Amino acid sequence: MRLPLIPPADLTPDQAPLYEDMKKGIASNFNAFKTITDDGALIGPWNAWLHEPQIGAAVWNLTKVMTAQATLPDAERQIAILVVGAHFDAAYEVYAHIAVAEKNGMTDARLSTLVAGCRPTDLSESEGCAYDVAYALVNGGILPEPCYCRAVEFFGQHGANELIYLVGLYCMVSMTLNGFNVPVPERQ
Repeated sequence: MRLPLIPPADLTPDQAPLYEDMKKGIASNFNAFKTITDDGALIGPWNAWLHEPQIGAAVWNLTKVMTAQATLPDAERQIAILVVGAHFDAAYEVYAHIAVAEKNGMTDARLSTLVAGCRPTDLSESEGCAYDVAYALVNGGILPEPCYCRAVEFFGQHGANELIYLVGLYCMVSMTLNGFNVPVPERQ
């Protein structure tokens, strides 16, 4: 880990409000995995965001909107996020979203296939569409027209937009985690 954890007692005046907002949002939306240490320091991408509070606040605000205003079904969201995490080998992201997907009932076989970077054979058409869009985007270039059209067909224009933004957000989260070598905590 390249950035030290910041216990609440050591927060600067610029960091403290962001910490409180993130802690509150984490407690209500990211509670399937470990996000905080015993002394109150945030782990995962949140610690990195605290180190640069202006940038961190912008990324956190996007994360909150993408979570609170989500319209995509949970399975499709988690499939897309796991495709991104597996592509970038972002260990904390994979750890966290396996926990979320397990909580939502995703099977070990499906999870294993996704984190191995492969397409599960048991996906519904809309889940397959989410996989295809995420896979195409993380592998570079313009999203192929058939993938884009299927996303609009399955999720509507708003949902297709959301899926594209979700993949982009989790690419940024993956880069944050990998750039700062964020470790995976022991599973709860």
